[in-house]
Amino acid sequence: MKKPKLAGVFLFVGCLLAYLMFVKHHYTTFKTTTYRLPPHLRPSSDRTREDDSANGPHFQYGIMFDAGSTGTRIHIFKFQMENKDAPKLAHETFKAIEPGLSAYADDPQKCVTGIKELLQVAQSSVPASMWTSTPVVLRATAGLRMLPGEKADHLLERVRTLFQESPFLLKDNSVSIMDGTDEGISAWITINFLTGGLQGAGSPTVGMLDLGGGSTQITFSPRDEKTIQTSAFDDIRSFQMFNNTHTVYSHSYLGLGLMSARLAILGGVMAPPLGGSTELVSPCLPPEYSGSWKHSDIIYTVKGQKAGEPGYEACLTKVEKVLYRKVVKVSEAADMDFYAFSFYYDRAADLGVIDKQAGGSIRVSDYMDAAKRVCGGLSVGSLQNPFLCLDLVYISVLLQELGFPPHKQLKLARTINQVETSWALGATFHYIESLKRA
Repeated sequence: MKKPKLAGVFLFVGCLLAYLMFVKHHYTTFKTTTYRLPPHLRPSSDRTREDDSANGPHFQYGIMFDAGSTGTRIHIFKFQMENKDAPKLAHETFKAIEPGLSAYADDPQKCVTGIKELLQVAQSSVPASMWTSTPVVLRATAGLRMLPGEKADHLLERVRTLFQESPFLLKDNSVSIMDGTDEGISAWITINFLTGGLQGAGSPTVGMLDLGGGSTQITFSPRDEKTIQTSAFDDIRSFQMFNNTHTVYSHSYLGLGLMSARLAILGGVMAPPLGGSTELVSPCLPPEYSGSWKHSDIIYTVKGQKAGEPGYEACLTKVEKVLYRKVVKVSEAADMDFYAFSFYYDRAADLGVIDKQAGGSIRVSDYMDAAKRVCGGLSVGSLQNPFLCLDLVYISVLLQELGFPPHKQLKLARTINQVETSWALGATFHYIESLKRA
């Protein structure tokens, strides 16, 4: 009987040791896989400990979809987060597709392929371990602002569903139409972050001009108290960014982007013609020219007038009529440094005034002189861009209406330190800051 009792003792001890080993292994595994809040939602003390750890610098990713009137672009930003200071941009991945979301207003399902393609770019650019802590955001601009509300909502809801199916962090406000003023402010944040204007209180800032397809913005930080006192209430905004408060003047003009302005100057209307003609004749086009132009999913037949009729003067009259009393002149802007984006850049590159890749600077008078030269020498055979006359006249008049004299010099840059100078970076900063305050 002694042997069976001894065997029972050994069996009991063996089972006890196996159980203890299991508990230890389970506890260790649990400790290493315990869920942690995403970096941007952790208490500042936690983030500080992580930044100071032997693991090296702490990184945060942000994904911004820019749903513009002519295309949808994705920006994937990688930030090195700094204690109390402004984050550093470590890397940007960028991809653009055409057309814009608004082109799918009558069939939202057709936007799915393009959005999925861009989400795949995001998944390839962000480490899988950080997908759930990386916010994905879409901000639509003038293209959707000009759509009937129900059509815009259906498009946004389709995008929201696709985002919910992705592995990224999605909040209630992640998909929306961006207010034009916010677009201007976000672009201002971008350019001043890249040029060092947001490094601290008192750092000199620069102004921002953006000419998109459906809208145009002007944003700057006023130095003259009179500008703040005399401007419309909605044009003055104050906000916090990187522990500093900034006050800016920002105005967005919906319908005065270059593509929308083209339509108005040519004599068209925004709504699809119901049984009416889509033929547009204008002195701003080459004489005897005939071609097609697609805008907001409508194909127009556009024609120039008869040869021998005045070009520049007649086009100037058309442009001045479209802009009459629609733009607020801000006198202080003439004395400040300004960067100009988008179609300001593109048309300067078309003229050869700046390098297409490196950018440069241009005077308002350069646009004016080029407009006179191009419009005066219009011919079907020699002009690759039939809209160049119209675009240059419009840009030169718009800048003067905004308060910039002919001698004013503007800086043009598509990228600074290899980063796109669009509103997307500023909007991403602003969104991540809002998550910290939530």
